[in-house]
Amino acid sequence: MTADLLLALALFAAATVFSPGPNNLMLMTSGANFGLRRSLPHLAGVAYGFPLMILPVGLGVMQVFEVWPPAYTLLKLVSVAYLLWLAWKIAHQAAPGEAQANARPLSFVQAAAFQWVNPKAWSMALGAITLYAASRDLSAVAWVSATYAVIGTASAVAWTVLGTGMRRWLADPRRLRVFNWTMAALLLAAMAPVLLG
Repeated sequence: MTADLLLALALFAAATVFSPGPNNLMLMTSGANFGLRRSLPHLAGVAYGFPLMILPVGLGVMQVFEVWPPAYTLLKLVSVAYLLWLAWKIAHQAAPGEAQANARPLSFVQAAAFQWVNPKAWSMALGAITLYAASRDLSAVAWVSATYAVIGTASAVAWTVLGTGMRRWLADPRRLRVFNWTMAALLLAAMAPVLLG
């Protein structure tokens, strides 16, 4: 990959991962509810789950949609179900002082698994591969994946820290409850254009 192409890929990756979307809203909410340290598995699941998804997608998994078109409908149904569960989980996270024993941020596996049912992640992966790894050889796909790993880590940390910075203001249980419900609604709204398109 040439330096010019790598720079273009890095700018594309930054634009797609730093922009508000389901992952970033969930990371901000996790930071606000649990702090940076407890949110690290969730953060890592987003930061590295997507680059790990790019590898098989870039090497041919996306051909499933061409061979079996109902797979796209199935992906949408699974996406909606998982998204509704995540929105419910965010909306019902306990406020400080009301913490439930089982309240915890998403695990690495849960956050990484979300990438596979996140239509925005599929759009980003397909766009990046089409634009920057059209040859679909392992080297080109690996460059796309590695670029997303680096830039995605910076984005995931930034959004989680943003949420962590809001913790003091959200110490009031009523504010935190409103924040959580708002983030759950925004999560659903962020997915609507992709799911309805």
